Amino acid sequence: MGSNMRVSQIGTPRMVIDDVIRSLDGEGAEILCRSKTVASKPVGPSRRQYANAAILVASPLDPPDMLTKLQAVEKRYGRQRRGQPWRARPIDLDIILWDGGAWNSRELTIPHPVFHERNFVLGPASEVAPHWRDPNTGLTMRQLAARAS
Repeated sequence: MGSNMRVSQIGTPRMVIDDVIRSLDGEGAEILCRSKTVASKPVGPSRRQYANAAILVASPLDPPDMLTKLQAVEKRYGRQRRGQPWRARPIDLDIILWDGGAWNSRELTIPHPVFHERNFVLGPASEVAPHWRDPNTGLTMRQLAARAS
């Protein structure tokens, strides 16, 4: 997850991350583990620094239902999905991996297509799930993070 905008009534991007994690826990998702929040430079034209974190979630939801849930959370925090990609956003929630391996549909691809290229994903992901394997490469999150550093 990432945020690079203040949200009124909540505060800084780091505070938004904390608030989103609290809001997800118990809403059809149980937060098993969370990473520390790290700062990263934006991808694309946005100039604001991001706060990023990862969570490991247990849920009975399948990937499309989880995506719907996460997009509803994004909308609650003011995320708008129209306009320029990679612009500043109050919250961005992605499904990077799930315990069922790969998933491909028109709306969703798991693993996330470019997660292995992004240190701001790999660092936090390797904290919460160091032994989880990328179904495409067979490498663990820890191995991918080490290669990216």
